[in-house]
Amino acid sequence: MQDDALTSGRTDDVDVTRGDRVSTDRYDAAYFHTGPVFLVLRLLGAVAAVLIYAGVGPQLLLRDDTGGLMFNTLVAAVGVIVPIGAVFITLFVAFGGLEFIGTLARPVMQPLFRVPGRGALDATASYVGSYSVGLYVTNLMYNQGRYSAREAAVIATCFSTVSMGFFAVVASTLDLLPYFGLIFLSVTLVMIVLAAILCRVPPLSRKPDEFVGEPKREQAYEGHLLRHAVDEAVQRAAQARGVLTELREGFVDGLKLTLVILPTILAVGLIAIILASETPIFTWLGRPLEPVLRLLGLPDAAIIAPASLIGITEMFLPALLSTDAALAGRFFIAVLSISQLLFFSATIPLILEIDVPVTLKDLLALFAMRTAIAIPLVAGITHLII
Repeated sequence: MQDDALTSGRTDDVDVTRGDRVSTDRYDAAYFHTGPVFLVLRLLGAVAAVLIYAGVGPQLLLRDDTGGLMFNTLVAAVGVIVPIGAVFITLFVAFGGLEFIGTLARPVMQPLFRVPGRGALDATASYVGSYSVGLYVTNLMYNQGRYSAREAAVIATCFSTVSMGFFAVVASTLDLLPYFGLIFLSVTLVMIVLAAILCRVPPLSRKPDEFVGEPKREQAYEGHLLRHAVDEAVQRAAQARGVLTELREGFVDGLKLTLVILPTILAVGLIAIILASETPIFTWLGRPLEPVLRLLGLPDAAIIAPASLIGITEMFLPALLSTDAALAGRFFIAVLSISQLLFFSATIPLILEIDVPVTLKDLLALFAMRTAIAIPLVAGITHLII
């Protein structure tokens, strides 16, 4: 992220016998050019973490629905998931899994989303693991020259969704567990439509196709797709440096990234949640949406209108606000809130912290566009199912 994120991230070993530099295709999360805004946020987040852990400070910070929510759920989860996920992702990439999945997914990913087939790994990592793991993969691929700036921006902002486990949490909160499968399929459909549209319009379409270092594009192939996927995977696995080496370096990279992003996530998330809980700003912002939702035939528009926008602060809040809505309204909010993808308590600061060239202005515009496109689409799905 320009001057507030990781550097190009490529670490180079010097071959003293030749006097040149040999890329190791790794990035080091410890090297940062931190601007003043992110420096202040990290310091605030670090202080808040100490106060919350110690149980001292203002009650507004220590409440279960503010500091408790952020620290005990999101921060704790990211702190565990990213290092562990980084280990498995590093092994998967080192031993050819990326090449195998990327080759098989290329016929879908390239024409539909204008990204390499290997972008399917990022989406899978988010669905199965966490958006933090998916963004770790995206950042790694970008710094290795496997994604251009535009491709990395599309993948980071269109595929870094919450895990299937969180789908179940939202469904349970809204008393929709019998509809879990339909919610999952609906969100997947909406995400596909949104990604196919947003990758072709600004701000994502205007990102440059520039690479960090030497581009490592997917190779053209002739003949059988599966055979080519296996060949690519075997060639990559032959270059692996050993299981223990890959394990150690994956864990260290994940741990470094975790230590850097957690204070920012905590600070930004706390600010957003406090604004949402202590001010009527989202109620005001939601009022113009009420007639639109009524026009779309959705019940309890006064309840689900503010819930349709408050998700930008924390993805779980729309579910909490909509528990008293009718069945159709609860289903609508479940699908919409997960499909919006971008929220200040986690994905937005995380995307801003990594190397991918996406700005806060871009993310706000993308949230507005995702919401505007998704509302009628999700309303139509709701009427078909409920």
